[in-house]
Amino acid sequence: MEPVTHLLTGACLSRTGLNRRAAYATLTMIVAAEFPDIDTVWSLRGPIESFQHHRGITHTFVGLPFEAALIVGCVYGWHRWRVRRAAKIVEDRPIDPQRITKPLTAAPVRWGVLYGLALVALLSHLLLDYTNNYGLRPFFPFNDKWYAASIVFIFDPLMFVLLLGALTAPWIFGLVSSEVGVKRQPFRARGWAIIALLGVLGWWTWREVEHGHAVQLAMAQSLTAPVIPDAAAADQTSGSPSAGAAAEENVAPPEVTPSYLVAQRVLASPAPLNPFHWSAVTDYGPLYQLSEIDTRTSAVTAGDTTYPKPDRNQAILAAERSKLGRVYLDWSPMPILDVTKPDSQLAGEGRQDGNTAANVVTFRDPRFMGGWLREAGRSALTGTVSLNAAGQVVRESMDGRVER
Repeated sequence: MEPVTHLLTGACLSRTGLNRRAAYATLTMIVAAEFPDIDTVWSLRGPIESFQHHRGITHTFVGLPFEAALIVGCVYGWHRWRVRRAAKIVEDRPIDPQRITKPLTAAPVRWGVLYGLALVALLSHLLLDYTNNYGLRPFFPFNDKWYAASIVFIFDPLMFVLLLGALTAPWIFGLVSSEVGVKRQPFRARGWAIIALLGVLGWWTWREVEHGHAVQLAMAQSLTAPVIPDAAAADQTSGSPSAGAAAEENVAPPEVTPSYLVAQRVLASPAPLNPFHWSAVTDYGPLYQLSEIDTRTSAVTAGDTTYPKPDRNQAILAAERSKLGRVYLDWSPMPILDVTKPDSQLAGEGRQDGNTAANVVTFRDPRFMGGWLREAGRSALTGTVSLNAAGQVVRESMDGRVER
């Protein structure tokens, strides 16, 4: 999910009453709810390094305990600074101890409890990332499998409104209460936070049901297999004597009985707003097909958006062995690979010493090619590997950014 939703989730989790358990609970849980995305620092080393480590070790069950320890350690350091600062103020400006009634923290300082709350917020980050279609590997390095529920978009407006409303509504009502002289209560808005989080769970449940329906509709489809010319058809097109004789006698070509491909796998991706609209990619064996599904009307619109799986030629194999190829194939469950010739600009960048690109292999993931992305003419998360005539990698890029 996008960062703001993570931060709001951490704040709402704290407001459910967990902020009463330990001091600095709200601060810790807000930071922890977004902390796993610290892996974005890998982008400083290039686009492929960033892609390789995105949702990497910081998004795993192995990494979470260390992340929680780091966060609580930083909060502990800040707490010690506040204690020293308060002691220095008292030392510089002596005050009657009987007049000092306000404690340094509203809740008790419990570092063990705070560590547990940090783990809860970190787990919420993994859960939210699991709900979209990019996925994550929570059991890495023991299990390299990617898991993705694919039930909500990377930014979900309803979730955003629910979480933000749970935090802002109590503040607004607090202003009204202050106008009529009502005493402010500590640890407010517990009910609002609980309602918001229950609303998010209910939204996920509904989306999961619609997602399952979309997958069932796509799996029930079939596709006419491409016709492979038989020997008789080859004779008719080869100009052989038998073909000429058949043509002179006006003999009709033999009828070809169509065969059908059945769906083997389906990945359905959510739309940003409409819970009934899904973009699906279906694996029919020799090819992939994109379709748009409306679960409210059970309508499947496939069109002619099919992508044959490429032959295992030299260019494909060399691209798959490249750094980008290894990372991409490790992440994408249904990669689409195309081999093209470089454009004139790319070819002009090469020299006659083996650095001239002879083939460009493009890596795309069909989960990020349908729906609004197709309407916008975009294909997110696209990688390219340029190869010279000898099949050596001369250039790699990810979403237009070239790896140095």
